[in-house]
Amino acid sequence: MGIKYVHTNIIAQDWKKLSQFYIDVFNCKPQYPERNLSGKWIDKMTDINDVKIKGIHLSLPGFDNGPTLEIFEYEPKIIDNSKSKINKQGLGHIAFHVDDVEDMLKKVILNDGKKLGEIIKKDYGELGILTAVYAQDPEGNFIEIQNWSKQD
Repeated sequence: MGIKYVHTNIIAQDWKKLSQFYIDVFNCKPQYPERNLSGKWIDKMTDINDVKIKGIHLSLPGFDNGPTLEIFEYEPKIIDNSKSKINKQGLGHIAFHVDDVEDMLKKVILNDGKKLGEIIKKDYGELGILTAVYAQDPEGNFIEIQNWSKQD
């Protein structure tokens, strides 16, 4: 039996705005068609009566036909006002390797994201030097921005 990783899903308050963030900041590419799901089949699958789901899949940088980031917005919405924490049980964060962590963090902030902690540099010996920071997208989802480099 073959297994293949397909996508990671983010439930958004505003799927168009959140998708645009990942397109503008991390160079994700829309994979059309946009999704507009409704009907008995999706009611049965989600166990939500009269559910409507809209959104899109975004190809991730470095993958042409690989896993996608699926950004969906549900009707009816459930709004959880509890504060997100980086160590909250469940899906924690997604990570992107970038050439320049500081520049990417600036781009995140310019696109309504936020920095969570400080940029760190950690020498892992033969694995190289990790430069990383946690950030949040405009809806509070956590993102790790990282760069691995080898010492010369």
